[in-house]
Amino acid sequence: MIAAVIDLGTNTFHLIIAEISATEVKVLLKTNEPVRLGQGRINENIIIPEAFERGIATLKFFKQEIIKHQVDVVKATATSAVRSADNGGDFVNAAKTDAGIDIEVISGDQEAAYIFKGVKATGAIQATSLIMDIGGGSTEFIIADADGILWKASYNIGAARLTQAYFHSDPIIQTDQLAILDHLKDTLQELEAACALYKPQHLVGSAGAFESFTGMIDPSIDLNSVKSAPIDLNDYHKLAASLIASTHAEREIMPNLIALRVDMIVIAALISNYVIANCGIKSISLSTYDLKMGVLYGLASAKLEG
Repeated sequence: MIAAVIDLGTNTFHLIIAEISATEVKVLLKTNEPVRLGQGRINENIIIPEAFERGIATLKFFKQEIIKHQVDVVKATATSAVRSADNGGDFVNAAKTDAGIDIEVISGDQEAAYIFKGVKATGAIQATSLIMDIGGGSTEFIIADADGILWKASYNIGAARLTQAYFHSDPIIQTDQLAILDHLKDTLQELEAACALYKPQHLVGSAGAFESFTGMIDPSIDLNSVKSAPIDLNDYHKLAASLIASTHAEREIMPNLIALRVDMIVIAALISNYVIANCGIKSISLSTYDLKMGVLYGLASAKLEG
């Protein structure tokens, strides 16, 4: 069976096409486009016209690849930007009409479950761990062990949302940092209580910003070929401090930091710092598998069970 998974994220649309057999999941194509669906007015629950058009154009391109690879099943999931937008339904309808793509708008809870499936497929979860996926619109947290999920939640504290709401200076000033930290404190009380209960000491960062952190700390790691990688906590703290103190222009020329994340990486560092400090985290690692791989492995499981 040839399967295609489309992940319509707030910042980036991803396409994975894979051959699923009884013994393996073989990726045939992996591509993405920086659509920036949440550009400009995500906190007003609007997909602006330019972003809307970029999204549909990208889905048309993805459809061509799907046809080229003679795909048997397509699973397209939309997350925070679409589910919170007043015109999200219009986008879903346009995707069907103009690009021939049926989109399922998933809840934050479903998103967290798929992220867990993706991270679990790397084999990275040995002891009780906290998984964090910093998206553009929302951030998902999952506490899990090798047997399964113990607790999960999704919060509207994605990097694009917080950037638009709080990042108004260059570099980000102390008062804006404190406003973000106050917002995180108000928002993440349930997370902190869950961490106090289950006591995860290891944080697994799911793709996205954590790929940037990993690549900037250790450029020798081939992020396209590894499923997971350790992140030295001291090196992370040094990098985070450097990112938060830097200007936009300084970050633009930092190696292994893609253009899409030049500003949002600052927010990602602030969120990560808060979680590490307040959730008892002693070590961190990267999982390059995330929601899209979770959806893919879910399709694989369904095929094997069927």
